[in-house]
Amino acid sequence: MAAELVRGQNHPLSRNRIEIRISADAPVVAGATLADESGRVRGTDAVAHPGAPTLPGIEVSRQAAAEHRLAVDLDAMPETVHRISVLIALPAAPGGPLRFGALAAPRAAVTGLDGTEVAGYTLTGLDAESAVVALELYRRQGAWKIRAVGQGYAEGLTGLLTDQGLPQAAELARGIEEAVARGLARSVPVRTRDTDRSRRTAAPVTGPDLPGTTPAAGSPYDVQAPGDGDSTVRPALSDGPGEAAPTPGGGAGPSASGGPGIPADATSAGGPVDYTHPKRRQASRPSAPEAAAAAAAPPDGPVPPVAGDAVGWSMDERLYNQVWGMFEDLARSAAACRSAVDFAESRMEKELDQVLSDPRSRLGSVGDAAREAAQARQAQLVDQARAALDRDLAQLTAESEVVEPALPPAYARWDNPVWHGYRVPTEPPMAIRLGDLHLPESAPLRIPMLVRLPLERGLWIDSGVPDASPFEETGELRHLALRTAVALAARLLAVHPAGEFGVQVVDPARAGASAFAPLRGAGVLDAPPATGAAGVAGVLGRLTERVDLVQMAVRGGAPDALPPGLDTSRQLLIVNDFPHGFDDRAVTQLRYLADEGPDVGVHLLLVADREDAAAYGPLLDPLWRSLMRLTPVPDDHLADPWVGHAWTYEPCLVPPGSQVLQQVLTQVAAARTKHM
Repeated sequence: MAAELVRGQNHPLSRNRIEIRISADAPVVAGATLADESGRVRGTDAVAHPGAPTLPGIEVSRQAAAEHRLAVDLDAMPETVHRISVLIALPAAPGGPLRFGALAAPRAAVTGLDGTEVAGYTLTGLDAESAVVALELYRRQGAWKIRAVGQGYAEGLTGLLTDQGLPQAAELARGIEEAVARGLARSVPVRTRDTDRSRRTAAPVTGPDLPGTTPAAGSPYDVQAPGDGDSTVRPALSDGPGEAAPTPGGGAGPSASGGPGIPADATSAGGPVDYTHPKRRQASRPSAPEAAAAAAAPPDGPVPPVAGDAVGWSMDERLYNQVWGMFEDLARSAAACRSAVDFAESRMEKELDQVLSDPRSRLGSVGDAAREAAQARQAQLVDQARAALDRDLAQLTAESEVVEPALPPAYARWDNPVWHGYRVPTEPPMAIRLGDLHLPESAPLRIPMLVRLPLERGLWIDSGVPDASPFEETGELRHLALRTAVALAARLLAVHPAGEFGVQVVDPARAGASAFAPLRGAGVLDAPPATGAAGVAGVLGRLTERVDLVQMAVRGGAPDALPPGLDTSRQLLIVNDFPHGFDDRAVTQLRYLADEGPDVGVHLLLVADREDAAAYGPLLDPLWRSLMRLTPVPDDHLADPWVGHAWTYEPCLVPPGSQVLQQVLTQVAAARTKHM
């Protein structure tokens, strides 16, 4: 099944002769740059474009077109080439679009020579950009991978080529435009876009490790409304109060009406269903759920929030995008409030300094009146900021109250009723819930922490005692850490089809026997927990061999040549009480699995206290950095890259006394038995 990528996501490439297919709603220019290991394009002879369409290993079109097929032969690529950037740009044609924001999102797909799609990427979130790096093919340890880039440039080809390190960028851009102008008359006519396909155009997925683009100032979401009725929501955060962060190309977001020349009611004329919440759009045609909610709302009152109120190809994707939209709304609102409070404090201090610097007003009734006035203005500003935050929190809380009950099992807490109707799925989900996030200002509002699948990083449940912890001893905290690990493992098993995900446990000292009892008792483990140094060595050796074999098969272009009987399902390795029972070889193998395992379906879940491994010194620093740290108790160790908030993470544990975990694992075990 083809992978649908989001910005920043990579995907292994199992074949060396491929096509890169570009589709857009207007003629575009397609090209490619060939860069060395440092990412620099050494000269104009390393750029494939309409004026020079053929380079060793790659060929592009000679003219602008609404659809392109770029032929790529990675075996013929020079050894000095380590990165191939696929670029598209709008030609400077009379009457043609000047920015991608005026068009529906273009799409890039990597396919085999037979047309079988390997991976695709829809370039959402573009606005003022007229040139964009769509995809990137890059070498890693001798194997090629695909990365979805989506980096746009409002300066056009000149800005893009300059960013690639070309000193003759302006001259080359002019040469490309001249070559395009000569062949523009032969451009392929614009295709008619299928309504269902345009309806499913995906929104950019954002989260703590994946930043998004930014709308115009003063609006938490901006909707651009292309002429075909597509409505693309672009969640984002502002850099500060009243200031919009730049788009990847350096431009600001479009106007509230959807962009220059596009009326605010452009989407009301028809077209695809718009799932956007009223607070995230200016005017568009409501979806059926929204229309029903609007009819139930009091006259002139706010429209109640609706679950699945974001764009996406499925309900799960719409809920995923809606949750991260809520995350960004909360981050932006809290940042605005904190900034306003800081401004009020600094303004009051400045006014008080002015009062104290004047001997005439330093003492007496004049000075007292000036101080009281400064403090009153500060209090007024703080009250206004907090009132605005309270309004936003009330809106987000109302949205959370309708979203949480609608979440599928992969996104839901263990106390959600959806688990009572659980059935083993036939397809894996796009994401999984690792816990909840909140800010000091947002209690009791919790935002689900959703992470895309398959996991690109291992997980580390920190069983060490944090500062100011109510736990005086590590025993209870270690037990909570194991409960957190078991809950995560059970969730991963439950949301994958039978036979597509397995769990193995390494527990050298049998310290987690009671915690692992639900997994072992239900029969969902691939083997009993490995104990002792010999058990550790055996499990790590088998998984290391599996990673090596799969990597060799992929790099050799022969994924079907794996040894018979090799289990190719995804595996989760839970390691408890690290580094107890690990010798130097085992530590090296564990680091190897953490680095190379996720690409070939081997994932690591480490339950450990870093202090226990202090004897290894800096040797294990790369291991800790490669893992996503989670905690068994609330801890504010996660930060977002937009405004730098310290988010408090809380794990999703099974409620005490609940039988839901055992019921779910029983169904998983029965499905695994039938699958064997």
